[in-house]
Amino acid sequence: MMIKFISADDVLPIRNEVLREGELTLDECRFQNDDQEGAFHLGFFVDEELVSVASFHPQGYKDFKGRAYQLRGMATLENYRGKGYGNMLVNFAITYLRGQQVNYMWCNARKKAVPFYLSVGFEVISPEFNISGIGPHHVMYVKIT
Repeated sequence: MMIKFISADDVLPIRNEVLREGELTLDECRFQNDDQEGAFHLGFFVDEELVSVASFHPQGYKDFKGRAYQLRGMATLENYRGKGYGNMLVNFAITYLRGQQVNYMWCNARKKAVPFYLSVGFEVISPEFNISGIGPHHVMYVKIT
């Protein structure tokens, strides 16, 4: 088992399968800022198979002060959920970003993922809101430095 930096292209199949129910083309699963300077993507591998992904983009939240990253596209294949792999990915990212003097990380968390983010130290900082075609979300935040 290991965590590696991977390319934006590497995350697309899992993003599609888990977050979009396999209904989009891989190109439709790209985020506008996947390739922006400073963005990075992490993958969790089990026996060479990529089973969990997350993407991180330099992006502040509203008027929050300091250097920030947005976590997007966090997804783990169904057979590998509940084993702590997503937790390890997020903790790896926090450690890495702390080394880059980043102050905080935030995300738009699907309502059903809120307990996961709470378990890795995030807190809810917004009322519930709806993202069209995807469902209810909360903005969540974790302080890094």
